[in-house]
Amino acid sequence: MRAAFITGGSSGIGFAAALQLAAKGHDLALFARDAAKLLDARAALLDAAPSIDIQTYAVDVANTEAFTEALLDATQKLGAPEIAIASAGIAQPGLFTEQPLDLHQRHMAVNYLGTLTFAHTLAGPMAAAGGGHIGFVASGAALFGIYGYGAYAPSKFALSGLGEILHLELAAQDISVTVVYPPDTDTPQLAEEERTKPEITKEITADGGLWQPEDVANKLIKGMLARHAAVTPGFQMTALHRFGSLLAPLLRWHQKRIIARYKNR
Repeated sequence: MRAAFITGGSSGIGFAAALQLAAKGHDLALFARDAAKLLDARAALLDAAPSIDIQTYAVDVANTEAFTEALLDATQKLGAPEIAIASAGIAQPGLFTEQPLDLHQRHMAVNYLGTLTFAHTLAGPMAAAGGGHIGFVASGAALFGIYGYGAYAPSKFALSGLGEILHLELAAQDISVTVVYPPDTDTPQLAEEERTKPEITKEITADGGLWQPEDVANKLIKGMLARHAAVTPGFQMTALHRFGSLLAPLLRWHQKRIIARYKNR
């Protein structure tokens, strides 16, 4: 059993996945920006699984040089991972013309390019070690265009496309690539997201339900081990993933109806 590497591993879906993999006996390498939260996560994980080795790296995944260095250090210490989950991400909704260009660029740098660096750096060592499983945490917002997600959703659309391609390209090296499309999940990121979410966006997304991070993590890990290309928690995400092109006109009509009602107030 080889190690598991997880970005965004100090909270939310990333930490929930770390806890489940620790229980299975995997050594862990966790990557996140906040050193204090990483240490708290490490302590909680060692309480649950005292015999495993846990390496932590306080690093911004958007800093390609520093992040690559951290990944290579973890690989040197723990070996190439068997499971690698890219869960680090940001989400700051807002209207396209009101959000600065650098915020759009920051979403791409963290959500897409950070995941790209993760997969690109680890694919070679994982292949040399005999293969493994890579998981990307996308979003339901990667399945159709949603008002108010002009900065966030395109980064997840890009991530989805990368996952689709790598699922095909890395299979020959016995590396499976799985993308999970979670609905709203009860995490610190969602709480932060609510701070800037336009009222129209809140109404559009109100009926999507709320998942717990441990349930999303469980479905992701099972899907990775089963070598599925996509994991869609819940009926709504499954329907959107399978029938998105057919549902798109209806979803656009629904959103335009809500937008018009707000403008007429």
